[in-house]
Amino acid sequence: MLAYSIPKTPFTLMAAVYRKIFPAVNAELNFWERRAFEIPNEELREQALASIESKRFHCLGGAVYALLAGYRWREAIRFIVAYQTISDYLDNLCDRSTSLDPNDFRLLHQSMNDALSTGNTIRDYYALRREKTDGEYLADLVRTCQKTMRRLDEFDTIQGHLLNLEQLYSDLQVHKHVKVDERVPRLVNWFEEKTNDSSLYWHEFSAAAGSTLGIFCLVSYALGGKMTPELADNVIESYFPFMQGLHILLDYYIDQEEDRIEGDLNFCRYYDNQALMEKRIMYFIEQADSYVQQLPDRRFHEMVHHGLVGLYLGDPKVKKLDGGMEMTDDLLRISGYKARFFHWNTKFYHRMKKTRA
Repeated sequence: MLAYSIPKTPFTLMAAVYRKIFPAVNAELNFWERRAFEIPNEELREQALASIESKRFHCLGGAVYALLAGYRWREAIRFIVAYQTISDYLDNLCDRSTSLDPNDFRLLHQSMNDALSTGNTIRDYYALRREKTDGEYLADLVRTCQKTMRRLDEFDTIQGHLLNLEQLYSDLQVHKHVKVDERVPRLVNWFEEKTNDSSLYWHEFSAAAGSTLGIFCLVSYALGGKMTPELADNVIESYFPFMQGLHILLDYYIDQEEDRIEGDLNFCRYYDNQALMEKRIMYFIEQADSYVQQLPDRRFHEMVHHGLVGLYLGDPKVKKLDGGMEMTDDLLRISGYKARFFHWNTKFYHRMKKTRA
């Protein structure tokens, strides 16, 4: 397949993923893993390595957007892996934190804002926590992203949208990691301040804020030379809240048991019952499918949308959830054959990993 072609079928997409995307992502992650091993502070080193080991699939999945970047797909992967690695590292630092200070979390996540600039000054992101020495690990991740921003001809067209999505993401991370009894009130107040959209619950808005897919889509299109103000607006409308919300709701759905054990906030717990949760996820699937129709390469975006359903529901953790197999059958049925194709591929991938192990 030519480097600049955008897959139009599940088969060509998976071929591109296995032949091009996964090898390039793994090469980038191996580089950052070697850097993480060199972090002087034990706690920071442990969390950096754990985030790469346990959340590698976030980079593998997000990097599919590099296919929108044409012949610059490797540049897109370098950005996506670096930016997602920041996100996963900071999530670990906040989830397993030695701090419950919202100002500490805000300063850490300033790195994600700086990463979306062409040259913001690198700051002391650890200034409000006792663990400080990371050997420039976080700073170099930020610099890697900034290098991509400087190479975007249409940076000014997407900068505002990038920063708006990043601000939502950072706000979410601050509110959801403070003291346990403060989390829900802060998130509810934030939801009421940010939107009057009565079609969403507060925890669905929070879920939509927690995805980086819109950022990856905007940057990849810009690298591919296709970005216009109209396209930037359409990407935002198509991805927030429904595509991004579907992404994170599915992520939280399969992590329910793990989050219960660890005491982490899980947005799927705030539905009144299993039936309502299934109905709402179906609603997000339908809305995401509708909104991506306005985008160029709509078949690609449809495949990503259906791929999310297949990817997450193909995870072995689903079998351990009450009603997990029944919900999987229902969601795959409304999502169609593309979701079933990706579901089968995901199950095969996990089976092969287990066999090799």
